Amino acid sequence: MRVLAIDTALEACSSAVLDTERGVLAGESMPMARGHAEALMPLIARVLDQARLNFASIDRIAVTTGPGSFTGLRVGISAARGLALASGKPATGLTTLAAYAAPYIAADDTLPVVAVVDARHDQVYLQVFGPGGRTLVTPRIATIRDAVRIASTGAPRVVGTGAKLLAAAWPAHEQPPTIVDERRAPDVDWVARLGAAAENPAPPRPLYLRAPDAQPQDAAQLARR
Repeated sequence: MRVLAIDTALEACSSAVLDTERGVLAGESMPMARGHAEALMPLIARVLDQARLNFASIDRIAVTTGPGSFTGLRVGISAARGLALASGKPATGLTTLAAYAAPYIAADDTLPVVAVVDARHDQVYLQVFGPGGRTLVTPRIATIRDAVRIASTGAPRVVGTGAKLLAAAWPAHEQPPTIVDERRAPDVDWVARLGAAAENPAPPRPLYLRAPDAQPQDAAQLARR
């Protein structure tokens, strides 16, 4: 199976191509907080060119669905849906939190992993994975204080844009995290691997976990006639 992976959820614009028999054929990740819409399609074209493949050669498309930037998520998911529609190939979504945790679970699935994304306003998005990669705490938004209370058992590995926020608030009486990895985006190679492993790929849908900060103003709406 050949999987085209896309990630624009956080602070990178990334794509990779995985052949499940030959491994990752090509990949590229561009650090950026804005501009994903302009950068993504040229980046995908470069990655496919490096892999010496075209869209017709891809069997599945995988994309991160959040949590993350509202704009970034829409860019990646829209691209995945559009490519799937044009190529007639399935697209599947996976959470940013799962993509963060995957390499740590693969390296050692006996220790817990806390995937955490800075949600601003003293809040984080998080998911806690236990032995064997089993979800102990489902994806949610929480205050940093509540997130630490949820996560501070078993000397976990903490990864994501909110990792240092949690580590700084860690209780002195609890065993500290064994690893604190504040990487700004997940490894897109693992987005591809998780996409290949999905047993029943479904059309990707954004995982927001909270309403957008920007809301329409009722006072600015015109009265309907």
